[in-house]
Amino acid sequence: MNKIYLIFGSNINPETNIPSALELLKSNPSLDFIKSSGIWRTKPIGSCCTDFLNSAALIETSLDASTVKKEILARIESKLGRVRTEDKNAPRTIDLDIVAVNDRITDPEVEKFDHLLLPLSEIAPDLFLPGSTTNLAEASAERIKLTSAVRL
Repeated sequence: MNKIYLIFGSNINPETNIPSALELLKSNPSLDFIKSSGIWRTKPIGSCCTDFLNSAALIETSLDASTVKKEILARIESKLGRVRTEDKNAPRTIDLDIVAVNDRITDPEVEKFDHLLLPLSEIAPDLFLPGSTTNLAEASAERIKLTSAVRL
């Protein structure tokens, strides 16, 4: 079984879209939903729009990460009205990203951005940042002192 860590983000009806995405994940027979983080309000990156709400989740599956992304996450995004534009920071109904697989962070941006680090640290505090001896619990404790992100 593969352990896959996901990040959810939304700034278009996030109070509806994040719970809907979680429910669609939980109801997928190819996945075992293990746990999710709380909801975090974070500032948008490179965008003039409203704040994002973000969460993280851990699932287990016999599928590989690429299949989960293409066959499950992309379908959930489509069902919830995700429209992709040239602006990768544009407002969105839902954004689902894989950030770690089998206890190894695969997204090098995790350390840089509140919307990735803070929710992920709740469900995987002992994962280490790539190439570092710092785990997510330590990194998020430092970030909390500097950020405007808020756990709701």
